[in-house]
Amino acid sequence: MSSQSSPARTLSFNELKKHRSEDDCWIAVHSVIYDITDYLPSHPGGSAIILKHAGADATAAYNEIHAPGMIEETLAPGKRMALLDQAEVINLPEDQKFDIDKIERKTDATMSTDVYTRPDLHKLISVHDFERVAEKTLTPKAWAFYSSAATDLVTHHNNTDFYRRIMLRPRVMRDVTDANMNCSILGCPSSAPFFVSPAAMARLAHQDGELALARGCASEGIIQCISSNASYPLQSIIEASGRNQPIFFQLYVNSDRAKTAQLLQKVKSLGVKAVFVTADAHVPGKREADERLAADNTVSSAISGAQASNDKKGGGMGRLMGQYIDKKLGWQDIPWLQESSGLPIVIKGIQCAADAKKAMECRCQGIVISNHGGRQLDTAPPSILTLLELHAICPEIFGQLEVYVDGGISRGSDVLKALALGATAVGVGRPFLYSLCYGQDGVEHLSQVLKDELATSMRLCGIADLNQTNPGMVNTKDVDHLVPRKEEHEWIKWTPRAKI
Repeated sequence: MSSQSSPARTLSFNELKKHRSEDDCWIAVHSVIYDITDYLPSHPGGSAIILKHAGADATAAYNEIHAPGMIEETLAPGKRMALLDQAEVINLPEDQKFDIDKIERKTDATMSTDVYTRPDLHKLISVHDFERVAEKTLTPKAWAFYSSAATDLVTHHNNTDFYRRIMLRPRVMRDVTDANMNCSILGCPSSAPFFVSPAAMARLAHQDGELALARGCASEGIIQCISSNASYPLQSIIEASGRNQPIFFQLYVNSDRAKTAQLLQKVKSLGVKAVFVTADAHVPGKREADERLAADNTVSSAISGAQASNDKKGGGMGRLMGQYIDKKLGWQDIPWLQESSGLPIVIKGIQCAADAKKAMECRCQGIVISNHGGRQLDTAPPSILTLLELHAICPEIFGQLEVYVDGGISRGSDVLKALALGATAVGVGRPFLYSLCYGQDGVEHLSQVLKDELATSMRLCGIADLNQTNPGMVNTKDVDHLVPRKEEHEWIKWTPRAKI
């Protein structure tokens, strides 16, 4: 129920139009008129986008990206001024009709089924099927935002390709009647050794966005890691997941540390089980497909407040929504994060053994070996190769904290390979965003596809329980020569001119 009481009076559209200046700004959303004058200076994307709709019905623009309850949670009590006369809503002036029709036409055009008929969900039998549907049905900007990667896409492609270069070694004549995939991730039960990696702005794919992800994960018994740049408020997502469903939260540390401390307290109070601190996105990578298409400046996060916009570099949503992230974050800040949250801390974005050792020394509970899906520094190592590097340089880590891997996982056999090489679990990001083209049903179906592939791979390798995974199940010789054995270069020995 809303914290603001419903207004009793009704105002005409002409009355609403009187409040259309920066000093007196009202808008109507879902037939409720709000006074947002005091909110204008604090709007993350600036006041200009709101002033475009001042004194008007902004419902269509609001619905295109914002969560339904976001305006109620954002505005101070007492800012609901009146109801908009429904008779006048039907007879809006021509300029208002044009604005709303234009938005509706844009949405309809990008989601049209005239050109492409989306297949029935049961016909999708692989991650790649979901990706193909998403490419055809998402808006061009949403597809670019989700699918894009850094510069020449080398790391993006290697993430997947290197899994193909690692061979499984099947065993036969074993009892594999049952395949037990149940596991524990940071002490939380999961029906499978994969979780939904944090990914921003899921509402670009489906109106229920992270809510559909939460419900699908709860139904399937897998864990969702909620992004700082989620399109729905954190509390709404947690409520959608259900009372007993474990949830992780991904944190971008704000350069305003007080805001991060406040957010962490809220995270803890809502029952989140762990905080995944993203460490590899303090500077955004150059994602050219995302930059080439202009950003919709109505896109904003309900948690971080980050806002999409455009500048001289392009319209990259990932870059423009990440401007609040603290570039000074260092290992010395881990104790502060631990104290502020009171929760297990997992460092996401580990790409070398040296940083994995740092996380262990800081008493973190886990690490995510990740290159941000190839979206940050191109030619960074594929995640599965970094996992092998840890075994070569600091194998003791696997007994001290939990190790997760994400990036490039598109098959159940990929999950099994990562587990055989010591991973506790893996994260799956883009595929679950793509599954949202079918809402909650798509999330559940994708989870079942991955579970089925994993169970088949386990049985064909002669194991019936995840606890039976071991390094002897895989042949890594095709990539072994690429695994660093030392933290420094093998034979180039010059030293930097300045201290690192």
